[in-house]
Amino acid sequence: MTKYNVLSLFSGCSMDRVALDRAGINVRWHMASEIDKYAIQVAKRNYPDIHHIGDVTKCERLWTEHKYPKVDIMIGGSPCQGFSFAGKQLNFDDPRSKLFFEFVKLKNLLKPKYFLLENVRMKKEHQDIISEHLGVEPIEINSSLLSAQNRVRLYWTNIPVEMPEDKGILLKDIIECGCVDRNKSYCLDANYFKGGNMKQYFGKKRRQLVFGSGCNQVGEADIKGYDIIKRVYGIDGKAPTLTTMQGGHREPKIACPDKLHWRKLIPLECERLQTLPDGYTDKDVSNTQRYKMLGNGFTVDVIAHILKGIKDAKI
Repeated sequence: MTKYNVLSLFSGCSMDRVALDRAGINVRWHMASEIDKYAIQVAKRNYPDIHHIGDVTKCERLWTEHKYPKVDIMIGGSPCQGFSFAGKQLNFDDPRSKLFFEFVKLKNLLKPKYFLLENVRMKKEHQDIISEHLGVEPIEINSSLLSAQNRVRLYWTNIPVEMPEDKGILLKDIIECGCVDRNKSYCLDANYFKGGNMKQYFGKKRRQLVFGSGCNQVGEADIKGYDIIKRVYGIDGKAPTLTTMQGGHREPKIACPDKLHWRKLIPLECERLQTLPDGYTDKDVSNTQRYKMLGNGFTVDVIAHILKGIKDAKI
């Protein structure tokens, strides 16, 4: 039985280890580079055998100055904010996106037998720069094939990959309660902890909402001012605390019975969007941190699908 030494860069809460297990890849030694203390906390609780090696910019010396083991598989999802069409598109001028070159540096130094890099869909000119450095063209996979989430990502790898078959998983299949108005969730992002609103959901097509009864705040009024005065409440919940309401739209606002209630996805449902086991990020950390690490992470079953190609690879 072949066992592999694995190096994970930008490893988050070690969702790639879940993928390795699902792909049937036996791990001898697993090293992970991550600096977020909350993500590391979750990773350690789920996989106490992982050896955490800290900041990716300081990893090179671990192999040049110490006797660290040979790496067989290197996996990473370098920060994507600079490349994302939803961001400012600073590209390689964004210090977070520059961290891609740390992946390149370690790949060239360690010469792993297999490598896998994930990033967002981006301008072709920047995609080509990554392809030139890694020596392979990316494959584009939408997580919607294997999950209830529309999440288009590019994967650069020397592992032979075929497009996965559609499992037919719908958003309605993974929510705890309520109803949905689409088959697949919008892409989960690391800022989902901030919540969503009707304008963002319907106008910008971001931050998935679930509809149905049982939610107190049901929308936002179209008025200027602080968020607290815009809030619209459902008649089946409790009213907000009364204030002196001295002008400025401070009076409580309620929705008519025919208006839809809405809520954001709970962390458990976000775990399901990323095809993680229920409760993987539960305990030890706040919901805010759970949302962040889930939005920054992989769709596990997509990574597992790619890693299964190692068994058929002739490298």
